[in-house]
Amino acid sequence: MRKLKKIVVILIAIIIIIPVGVYGYLHSKLGNITVDSKYTSKLEEVDGITNILLLGTDGRQGESSFRTDSMIILTIDNNNKNIKLTSLARDTYVDMPGQGKGKLNSAYFWGKEPLLFETIENKFGIGIDKFVIVDFTSLMDIIYVLDGVEVDVSETEISEVNKFIPECYNFSDNDKKGSMELLTTTGKQTLNGYQALSYSRIRKKDSAINRDERQREIILAIIDKYKDMSPTKYPALLDVIIPYITTNLTTNEIFDLGYTSQKILSGKSINDSIKQMGFPIIDDIHSKGGIYNNAGWVWLYDVNSTVVLKDFIYNNIDPKDNAYLKDNSNVQLNY
Repeated sequence: MRKLKKIVVILIAIIIIIPVGVYGYLHSKLGNITVDSKYTSKLEEVDGITNILLLGTDGRQGESSFRTDSMIILTIDNNNKNIKLTSLARDTYVDMPGQGKGKLNSAYFWGKEPLLFETIENKFGIGIDKFVIVDFTSLMDIIYVLDGVEVDVSETEISEVNKFIPECYNFSDNDKKGSMELLTTTGKQTLNGYQALSYSRIRKKDSAINRDERQREIILAIIDKYKDMSPTKYPALLDVIIPYITTNLTTNEIFDLGYTSQKILSGKSINDSIKQMGFPIIDDIHSKGGIYNNAGWVWLYDVNSTVVLKDFIYNNIDPKDNAYLKDNSNVQLNY
């Protein structure tokens, strides 16, 4: 189960695409997943921008302290009418208030959401105090409800996907899983629950950064499939999602965000309405990966490149268009 929980396929349906028609059903189900907020952002709110931190942990059942191996900032940008997914690399080297220096994914271990929020605010300049923690054991069941998701599997990925399929197949107890099937072709194809889970786990063929990209690809595939799903399946999807998440969003906040997001997504393709990036900027200039001090393998990052992250989230400027990345004279890695 440890490996399963390292997969960051966020159950975005409950946050950004819950339709008005299931509000009453949703309201009756959410009482057990909402917890009190223990942190208030110190940064001034930006009108029209809502940031929610989506967390996937490496915790086992019964553990009280664990790391956030997956971190994605979900931004609902009502100013520019789009949604953003920003992955924060788990191995980013940061200074955690009151705790010292280490990997970003250890902030949750030492101080739960408050320390992680404060670290992100202090180091990256992103105001955030809303979160959703996901137990990813439900991923396969969600995809079965959706009758699979479409993913573009490359030639270099197929052997890695097939390597994990037997284990993922054995994890699944869903009645729809049928006989185990390996992938036989590359390119765009519909993956079932255990195949999609296997795809999300690939890491050794390239890096954790590429795994973050694959995780976001699965997220987009889930949203895309959900948009065309019959309303009769909404309750079944919610029944799968709700037992596996914890959040400090209230029912009304989830409903309001869902309504706003529905308007953003309506009539648009996924690529036109959802933007994505990762941080640090991995280009051998604004970051450096390697073993450093006693932290193990980390990403050192250019402290001034946080402007690219802030411009993406708050000003809707794509990294490729950001003026800062066109001039390398101010690069300063956080040694």
